[in-house]
Amino acid sequence: MRVERLAEGLWRWSSPHPDWTPGDLGWDAEVGSVYLETLDAVVLVDPLIPSDAAQAERFLLHLDRDVERLRLPVAVVLTAAWHRRSADVIAGRYPGTRIIGPASPGTAPRGVVLMPVPAADELMVWVPAHRALVPGDVLLGDGDGGLRLCPASWLPEGTSPDAVRAQLAPVLELGVERVLVSHGAPVTEGAAAALASALA
Repeated sequence: MRVERLAEGLWRWSSPHPDWTPGDLGWDAEVGSVYLETLDAVVLVDPLIPSDAAQAERFLLHLDRDVERLRLPVAVVLTAAWHRRSADVIAGRYPGTRIIGPASPGTAPRGVVLMPVPAADELMVWVPAHRALVPGDVLLGDGDGGLRLCPASWLPEGTSPDAVRAQLAPVLELGVERVLVSHGAPVTEGAAAALASALA
């Protein structure tokens, strides 16, 4: 598991996806999740608890301490229905946890804006306080410090990449400084330019 503190109350961690195999093309073994502290809740975006027992225990102990310290409920935001990952484990550990996503609509905690991308059956999470965008699978790290649109084969049948680009275009006006992708390396410098290039 890799953990990175990006700002006060904003962290990203990555861990190996249990379903990944060496033959999988288009995405890496490790996938990213985001921890965010808001006024209303401790927010976990697409959380994946490490499969290694020792790492999982350490992760959950740290999370327990944060939840206790902040005395806030937990909210899980899924960018895609198939990113349920460890959401149910989190909900079982913290009573009252809300799970919000494309398949489970709900009101986001204050400081979190949900941006649907209907053409991809996903949503993105925008955190204005940190100028951070958290996409699901629709945007990926390109392996060279930038971003790329997901492969066309990942999109619902009959959906064109151009339709997705059109729905993503409004993010270019947000002043994004960080793009915390699920697959690949997060972009924390030159994010606006990386977004513009990916959507061109």
